[in-house]
Amino acid sequence: MGDLLMSAPAIAAVKTSFDCKITVLCSDKAEQVAACIDGIDEVIVFNLPWLKLDSAKEKDVHNLVDVLKIRNFDACIVFNVYSQNPAPCLMLAYMTGIKYRAAYSRENLYGLLTHWLPDDEPLQQIRHQVERDLNLAKFLGATISDDRIRLADQHTSEQLQILDNLQLNPNGYFILHTGVSEKKRRYPEIYWIELGKLVLKYYNIPIVLTGSGSERNFTENLAKQIGDGTISLAGQLPFKSLLAVVKNAIAMVSVNTGPMHLAVALDTPLIALYAQTNPQHKPFKAKCKIIEYAVPNHLQSANEIIRFVNDKVYVNKPEIPKPKLVMKQLQELLYEIKALTPPVQQLHSQGF
Repeated sequence: MGDLLMSAPAIAAVKTSFDCKITVLCSDKAEQVAACIDGIDEVIVFNLPWLKLDSAKEKDVHNLVDVLKIRNFDACIVFNVYSQNPAPCLMLAYMTGIKYRAAYSRENLYGLLTHWLPDDEPLQQIRHQVERDLNLAKFLGATISDDRIRLADQHTSEQLQILDNLQLNPNGYFILHTGVSEKKRRYPEIYWIELGKLVLKYYNIPIVLTGSGSERNFTENLAKQIGDGTISLAGQLPFKSLLAVVKNAIAMVSVNTGPMHLAVALDTPLIALYAQTNPQHKPFKAKCKIIEYAVPNHLQSANEIIRFVNDKVYVNKPEIPKPKLVMKQLQELLYEIKALTPPVQQLHSQGF
């Protein structure tokens, strides 16, 4: 979800510059967000076998090749991160007869690429993923007019009805998104409990816990331990309902980059608890404060490019932030954007 959201400005630039129809090949996890991005005309859903998803069967890949051949696409643009090799996607495009094929690549892939942008990341520089994708679009001749992550306009009346059905008051709750896709990004359960209690104490405003269905038991247990005024909605929200809940929240605290970028796209104030994994994927041009923390050595990636970044870029290794620090950052953010007037004097008097 997050990767596709970060590619949205580049997709929009390609769409408007070349007046073309855009079809996105994405996983089932990104299908619903793709439907909410302006500029995407159609989605082909397929969990490619080289991604960390439920593995596709060989016969399914052959079926995908047949489908793409029949569609007779004119061009393929691969948006990848610097630690990913574009060759599998390009081979897929090559096998299906797509004439023009563009991507970043460290290697010269010769016949697989008709438009090769040599990848200088992360050895020479690191761009944010939004800027990286826009740079590829610009290389292809697109004009860049907007670099913001945006979603299609949501109907306010529909959002309010969703909130009413969930018994949530518009602009009257905080979101804590506690789930992560990888163990190395986790924020300790005891810290979530303490943070939730601090939010309830200082603001006396309900807390909504969001997440996937697999995280439901975890968030329901958190809700009980944080106390009255805490609601667990993990695994209970269709995507449109999730959009409404995020859009109308006072603020979100998230340890997961997908919901972070969703908050950015919906202009929801955000505290990003950001594990030091990929500096490309921080919230981009957002009402946001980012609190970084180091990944434990035993959970470091085996990917040598990621290890290079960890050694060269993440020289400082901050500890996981304590709840009082997170609370302080939340109150300062809300004060800066005038969303709420936090008890700043109380903060200092309580030793924050």
